[in-house]
Amino acid sequence: MRYRLPSGQPQSLTDVIGELVALDPPTVRTADGRLVSVTDDRVVALKALGPRPIRTGEIRALEAAAAFGWPGMEYEWIDGWLARAGNEYTYRANSAVPLGQHGVPADLTTETLLRIDDWYTLRNLPLRLALPDRLATAPPGWPIERETVVFGLDIENFVLPQGPPMVRFAPAPDDAWLSMYRSQGETPTDQPDSASIREVLTAVHDGELGFASLGVPAPIAIGRGALTTAPDGRRWIGLSCLTVAAEHRRHGLGSLVCAELIRWGHGRGATHAYLQVTADNVGAIALYRDMGFLDHHSYRYAAPPS
Repeated sequence: MRYRLPSGQPQSLTDVIGELVALDPPTVRTADGRLVSVTDDRVVALKALGPRPIRTGEIRALEAAAAFGWPGMEYEWIDGWLARAGNEYTYRANSAVPLGQHGVPADLTTETLLRIDDWYTLRNLPLRLALPDRLATAPPGWPIERETVVFGLDIENFVLPQGPPMVRFAPAPDDAWLSMYRSQGETPTDQPDSASIREVLTAVHDGELGFASLGVPAPIAIGRGALTTAPDGRRWIGLSCLTVAAEHRRHGLGSLVCAELIRWGHGRGATHAYLQVTADNVGAIALYRDMGFLDHHSYRYAAPPS
């Protein structure tokens, strides 16, 4: 926002860059949280700027918070890589992610790759790497698959639901929640047994979980919230497992469950929210962008050739 300064100043115009939080009067919140308000007659120009670039350290921090929120049933640090094992349920819970440790980025040397491979071999699991933007690249010749977009949201910029919560929260999924999740709101899918899924869903590293259900007696929409802290101290609420019954879709229930999960996390200290969605899920991506989520970064998976 460019605006005129009062008379008597060394210059007649000045600029302020930040988030436009109000139009009456025009008010901009700067990066340090300062609010700058001016009267309409002093505004010379307003120009929309693109989102600021995401730093590599921010990608690493968010990936750590997300990994802590979905760590699998067993995990171990190997040369800065967090190797996760989850009985082959979900790629996230059965892949190694390069988070680095003690300020040192992870490096994929031949020796490190062999150690990671041994770790998965001992658990009768295939070797799989999760590769976020700028944190690591796939070894030569390894196929890439499952491109995933990570979205972030500053809760300060989000309008939280008002009034009593419209969903129920529990620290673990009950049978009705788990049944709906396994069916993905439609028909049962070929998945591992319920006990294995429950173990993966209820695993969290140094955090708290909330399983949301909307509807009684049986839920018609569900979601999972994982509250964790990134190495940079930022508190994140991660949204996952969003499922709406087929006959109740396109009525805003998915957005409602997401908003309630964000409110639940905010009440426990979360300042930011994130979610992960495959790059080909066009409908979900449009929904989350409409809610105010911004593209943060992407990741994909790599495994050795057959």
